Amino acid sequence: MKHVLRLTSKTFWVISVCLLIIMPLHAKDDFTKPKELGVYVKTDKGLKRLVPNIVFNEKGVLFVEPNNPSHFLLKDIQFFVIHGKYDTKVLTLNPLLFFQPSPLGKQRYIFGKDIAFDLKKKSDDLYVVKPKELLGRGYIALWINDSAWDFIIE
Repeated sequence: MKHVLRLTSKTFWVISVCLLIIMPLHAKDDFTKPKELGVYVKTDKGLKRLVPNIVFNEKGVLFVEPNNPSHFLLKDIQFFVIHGKYDTKVLTLNPLLFFQPSPLGKQRYIFGKDIAFDLKKKSDDLYVVKPKELLGRGYIALWINDSAWDFIIE
């Protein structure tokens, strides 16, 4: 009986040690796959979905008009997640710079100099975008073709 109890105790400890080793490796997966297609910001509280905005082209000038963009604290942004079938070859990350008001008085913003980033493909329709440099405060957008996912960093 003592032999069985000792064997059970050792087995329990071996399993516990294995779990302690395996759990951090499994936790290394930065996020779970989003349920809906779209572009997300990974924060310490999870994935926050960004609302797409239309890129306008007027006489060769490409711009966006803000439509209540999401706000994030600078310290909270870790990276970006793109879930869906997008042409990532034309993906850019840009600051948005004030251009001029529209005839109706709405502000227009043009795309500034590209911010360098690493694009990592997780699956056929899932990508992780990590800026190579530190992001600053301001109005920023991820831009693919005629859509931009804009947000404000405070």
